[in-house]
Amino acid sequence: MGQQDIHPQLLEDCHHLGQLGNSAVLLHRNASMPWFILVPDSRLNDVLDLAEEHRNAVLEECAAVSAFIKQVLGFDKVNFAGLGNQVPQMHLHIIGRAEGDACWPQPVWGNLQIRQEYTASVLAEWQQALAKMAGLQPATS
Repeated sequence: MGQQDIHPQLLEDCHHLGQLGNSAVLLHRNASMPWFILVPDSRLNDVLDLAEEHRNAVLEECAAVSAFIKQVLGFDKVNFAGLGNQVPQMHLHIIGRAEGDACWPQPVWGNLQIRQEYTASVLAEWQQALAKMAGLQPATS
């Protein structure tokens, strides 16, 4: 899935890190917390509508990103959601949470007021780690 296939609002809000087998991997630009968004390669709007094999593959990719958040970034809690109320394209949120984070204990939607930016070195480091751990094919700028 190329950038041209990803909804413009997602591209505006996120860094495009690369591609897993079935999903584009995005990282929300706000570095206050690690907020990954996977965009499955599908024209369907809801993950539960995917054929079982495709759905399982997408969920395995979500689990791999969750493992990265926990094992590499050191978070104990991961929030996982597929909402799509404002952006109709199927996309799945995988967010590292910690007690005392910028929104704790509230959900991130509508509660993330702090704004931080990722450095290019952190983005490259996370791309490389996800490539090694989950098979990410890094996006080229």
